Amino acid sequence: MGTLQQLKLWYKDLISVIYPALCEVCDSTLVHGEEAICLDCLMNLPRCNIHNDPFNTMHQRLMGHAPIERAAAYFHYYRESKYTRLIHAAKYSGRPRIAELLANRFASEISGDRFFDGIDLIIPVPLHKTKIMKRGYNQSFHIALGLSRATGIGIGDNLIATRSHTTQTKHNSYTRWLNSQNIYEVQAPHTLTGKHILIVDDVLTTGATLLACCEAIHKAEPSAKISVLTLALTQLQ
Repeated sequence: MGTLQQLKLWYKDLISVIYPALCEVCDSTLVHGEEAICLDCLMNLPRCNIHNDPFNTMHQRLMGHAPIERAAAYFHYYRESKYTRLIHAAKYSGRPRIAELLANRFASEISGDRFFDGIDLIIPVPLHKTKIMKRGYNQSFHIALGLSRATGIGIGDNLIATRSHTTQTKHNSYTRWLNSQNIYEVQAPHTLTGKHILIVDDVLTTGATLLACCEAIHKAEPSAKISVLTLALTQLQ
């Protein structure tokens, strides 16, 4: 190990003593090898384990004109749960690395079940450029990045948001659907011909946003197969 690398490691260790990294879920100090979430919280993550079900709750919420091949979500999103901090930190607190890390771990957990077999391209749910300018990043792209690094599948930019829309958080199912209409457009649809596309996002609630993305791709290139993956899955009231 070179002198410069040793100094960098020493500096990193010094910073961690002064400003220790904390678990996003329980606020405990992270130890060497842990990042964003401690091992105990990771073990107790409320995993969905629905990716092997050919017609799970995600398929049901995304029933529309675009048939969904496979659907997976990492963990259940309960509003009273501290695990929601993972999503909030990645989405609103300038820490998209958390989304990337969770996606990478999720991919590693389900790859053995052949969830990613035959998938040709990962496409993140896009944000309009005004939202990216405001937030500084698209958390869904970082989810795609984490999946890509775990699976070797490339990331596509075929899907774009043609206009901005208000946040979906405070909308009911119907207004979420209205809010998502005619937002997404497909670029170079011929490059998706016969491809199996995995569309990814952070949270699935009613499914309005993901469904709009799926239907945009299906309309532009009907021969493309579509699967979906999110980090979190909410319970509908």
